[in-house]
Amino acid sequence: CVQPSVPPVPNYKLSMSIPEWLQAIQTYMKMLQYNHTGTQFFEIRKTRPLSGLMETAKEMTRESLPIKCLEAVILGIYLTNGQPSVERFPISFKTHFSGNYFHHVVLGIYCNGRYGSLGMSRRSDLMDKPLTYRTLSDLIFDFEDSYKKYLHSVKKVKIGLYVPHEPHSFQPIEWKQLVLNVSKMMRTEVRKELEKFARDMRMKILKPSSAHSPMKERPRGKSLSPHRRQGSPQRRACRRDKS
Repeated sequence: CVQPSVPPVPNYKLSMSIPEWLQAIQTYMKMLQYNHTGTQFFEIRKTRPLSGLMETAKEMTRESLPIKCLEAVILGIYLTNGQPSVERFPISFKTHFSGNYFHHVVLGIYCNGRYGSLGMSRRSDLMDKPLTYRTLSDLIFDFEDSYKKYLHSVKKVKIGLYVPHEPHSFQPIEWKQLVLNVSKMMRTEVRKELEKFARDMRMKILKPSSAHSPMKERPRGKSLSPHRRQGSPQRRACRRDKS
C-alpha cells in the first residue's frame, strides 16, 4: 500500500522575507490538514510550561496528523522560534451561533509595525491573515467581520502576551492578559482598549496576570471554530473544547 506523504517541515532561509516565511509555515499547516475526525490527536494543556508544549509541537511534525486550532497555535510558536523580529501572541474568540457558544484561537503575529496571524480553522478566513494590518484592532475587526459572514456574533476576545523565543522556558503561555466583552462595547471603545494594550505589549511593560492570580477555569465551550452550516451529521458532531 502507498504510504501517505509526510510534508517536509519548513526551514527558514536567509533569502526569505518574514511574510514569505510565515506563508511557508501556514502552507505546511494546511498540508497537515484540519482535523475533522472529532478525535484530538495531541493533548494540549494550556497551563503546561512552554518547554513541554514545544515537545508536543515536535511530535506534531513527526506524526504529521491533522490538527485543530489550539495545536496550530503551539505549532506556529514552535516554527517561528528563533526569529526575534517576529512577536507571537494568542488571540482567542468566544462566539455565539444558533444557541451555542464556540471557542477558537489563532496565533497573532507582530513584525515590523504590522499585524497578522497564523492558525487553522474549518473556515479559510478564520485562520491566517497576512502581515498587513497597521493596528491590532484592524486585525481583530477583520476576524469579527469574517465571523459575521457565518452568522456568528463575537462575544469575547482574549489577547495573551508575547510568547518568549526561549523554547526551554518553564513559564506557561499567558493566554488571556486582556479580556474584552466586545458584544457589550462600541467599536471605538474596543479599538481604544486594544490599542492601549498593543502599545503596552510593544513596550514590554505587561507582566503575566497568572503571576498574581490563579488561573480560573473557564466555562466549557461547544467547539473551537464554526461548523459548516450544511455539513454532514458526523462533521457537525464536534467534541467539546477540552483546552
